[in-house]
Amino acid sequence: MKKILVIATGGTIACKRTEGGLTPLITSEDLLSYIPGTRELCKTDAVQLLNLDSTNIRPEHWLMMARCIRENYPRYDGFVLCHGTDTMAFTAAALSYLIQNSPKPIIITGAQRPIDMEDTDARMNLSDSIAYACSEQAHGVSIVFDGNVIAGTRARKMRTKSYNAFSSINYPYLAAIRDGQIVQYIREEITGCPAFYDTLDQSVFLLKLIPGISPKLLLAAGEEYDAIIIESFGVGGLPACDNEEESFLSAAKELVKKGKLIVMATQVIHEGSDLGVYAVGKDAEEMGLLETGDMTLEAAVTKIMWILGQTRDPDTIRSMFETTIRYDRMF
Repeated sequence: MKKILVIATGGTIACKRTEGGLTPLITSEDLLSYIPGTRELCKTDAVQLLNLDSTNIRPEHWLMMARCIRENYPRYDGFVLCHGTDTMAFTAAALSYLIQNSPKPIIITGAQRPIDMEDTDARMNLSDSIAYACSEQAHGVSIVFDGNVIAGTRARKMRTKSYNAFSSINYPYLAAIRDGQIVQYIREEITGCPAFYDTLDQSVFLLKLIPGISPKLLLAAGEEYDAIIIESFGVGGLPACDNEEESFLSAAKELVKKGKLIVMATQVIHEGSDLGVYAVGKDAEEMGLLETGDMTLEAAVTKIMWILGQTRDPDTIRSMFETTIRYDRMF
């Protein structure tokens, strides 16, 4: 019988109603008491790592999660991490970079309603996650939610209240779980030992463009951060300005000269960026700015944090960013 470690970090799944609103209060052991049927599948242990609303999750917490999994890795066949939904996609992406090439499954799940409510998705999500963690087909970091298995680098929270809160962006679901039965869509073979990392650089800023935004904001971001991801329009580009010397292009060139890293992304969720299509994008492309392509913003942000934690060499940064990790980019 397989051994699965359930790691609780808080979130809605572990919430109780208080005068101040829903607050994570249910312990890791209590979570398991709501799904007694999983005892027939595997032996489960539980640890209470954190007890936070996921709005309060920070990069140092991702490192704590990765360290907990690393310390327990030899003793368990799989891991299920219970997490709030609001930043779950960021956590899944971050762990995909902090723990690579894992033959053992690392499943992240949560719920839209607390597990102690009569009408809740929590019990199904947690049961499905444990079942999938026991599967021989499960490897690496994934999210299990509403019967779907999503690669950790491809998840995005798309709905704030509905049970089908998460979608897989620009990549198929890895598997589906229906009435305890697993249908595996994408099969992978992972052999050898996992690679664990213990460093992230938080000096990453995401700048969302709106019509008429001032390029001075890009320069201001460059004063505080070492990497700026520009969330542009459509397939991507830098907006022009009446005074070219004060344009986004000139601001980007100034920051690049100072050794800052600039990455071009798109606000459009599906199909990705392509700087080579329009004139407004070609200048950025010719500057050699990095481009996210079909990556999610969550993956782009956390991948840059991971890369800057390992190197500051421009050529190595580009090579690492453009290398596909855990399905994070197709182009």
